[in-house]
Amino acid sequence: MNDAQILSEIRNGNHAAFRELVGRYEGLISATIIGMIGHCSEAEDIGQEVFVRFYKALDKFRGEAALSTYLTRIAINLSLNEIKRRKRRSQLFLHSDDQITDLEDKNNNPEKDENRELIQRAIQALSPKYRSVIVLRLIDGYSTEEAAKILKVPIGTVLSRLARAQQKLKELLSPMMEFNHG
Repeated sequence: MNDAQILSEIRNGNHAAFRELVGRYEGLISATIIGMIGHCSEAEDIGQEVFVRFYKALDKFRGEAALSTYLTRIAINLSLNEIKRRKRRSQLFLHSDDQITDLEDKNNNPEKDENRELIQRAIQALSPKYRSVIVLRLIDGYSTEEAAKILKVPIGTVLSRLARAQQKLKELLSPMMEFNHG
């Protein structure tokens, strides 16, 4: 079934179709949330909330954007809300064991894991507006145009934030990589 057929089935009360939709997009949503807030207990809760919110707002979804784009927008917004909550609680940085997971990489390579952890820490150190662009473009693989639609900003804003975020990551990672491998 394609997305339109699944949505039609869900609107007709087919719960199996909703489970199929969740199964189809949970990996993308999980990667987006983890990219935004890291591996933490809140990530799973936010992932579930994305699908709950979508289900509740199903009648509002008109299909103007791809379903993946719509779900990712919800995930980004909920992640940004979590970041704001953390700021209010003065918990800007995540635990040191949080890291980007590469589900394709099943090898236990300590150096790769260490590098991945350094990159995740550097991403977490970025402000949310830069972090969201990095996650969408470099981790989730969205095009610049898709990222602009998800974030509801002009394409030029995505490009400038991406350039600035990459520069900040380079500044953050250069000393870490030298220290790690020096």
